[in-house]
Amino acid sequence: MPELPEVETIRRDLAKVLVGKKITGVEVINKSPIKESVEKFKKSLLNKKIKDIGRIGKLMILDLSDDNFLLIHLKMTGQLIYRHGHQIIEGGHNLPVFKENDLPTKYTWVVWKFNDGGQLYFNDMRKFGYLKVVDKEVKEKIVAKYGIEPLTKNFTLANFKKALGKRKTSIKSVLLNQVLIAGIGNIYADEICFAAGIHPGRSVAEMSETEIKKVFTASKVILKKAIAHKGTTFKDYVNAHGGKGNFSDYLQVYKRVGEKCLRCKKGSITSKKIAGRSSHYCPICQKVIS
Repeated sequence: MPELPEVETIRRDLAKVLVGKKITGVEVINKSPIKESVEKFKKSLLNKKIKDIGRIGKLMILDLSDDNFLLIHLKMTGQLIYRHGHQIIEGGHNLPVFKENDLPTKYTWVVWKFNDGGQLYFNDMRKFGYLKVVDKEVKEKIVAKYGIEPLTKNFTLANFKKALGKRKTSIKSVLLNQVLIAGIGNIYADEICFAAGIHPGRSVAEMSETEIKKVFTASKVILKKAIAHKGTTFKDYVNAHGGKGNFSDYLQVYKRVGEKCLRCKKGSITSKKIAGRSSHYCPICQKVIS
């Protein structure tokens, strides 16, 4: 699943080609991702301009000209592909690079058509992603359910401490909890914990003020660096120009099980189930109790 850096990369890339365009057609091939009636979905989008593209956590938010909003969540295998003539840009699940005649694919569920002849395709092999048009009030209620995001002004040390509280659960569990902190997934939770020198299974209640501050700082540093490198690629993410994110070249622990720690040069990266997810860490650099 694309995490905050990947979705932010997609958002930025698509904003360059979609903002200001008018939706002149909406084709629904499969209604499974649409969380409302198909007719209402089409009517809500037809002849609306895209004013802006925003994001909260992993959720993309397209601001429409009638002050409604199109919500897009790619989940595990969602992909957005924009085609205008021979120009094709894509973001999301890593599928083969598309050519003009490849679209739509057998996994294309929705197609938006624009006034300049461009088209935006929503593909989703596993059908976990979703699309929904909402008004401002509903959008704000949905956004309010998300926790603080590491790249916003609200992400202060004080607010981070408040989100953590004195929970007995693991620090990784808190980092993954979208209600507390928005946008962090498995990859970046592991990388943040390593950068902070904290075991991902460490109980939040046992962490010192210094350790909490290290995780707070690492969260911002790691996510900013990942965005600068267009995200991380393994098998299911490409950016909106079809290019693979290259932050994978900078990963310190994730997907490096059995390899030597790049920091201490002594420990071997270990994997263990924490917060229901495979977690990667160095047993020497990241002890359960410091």
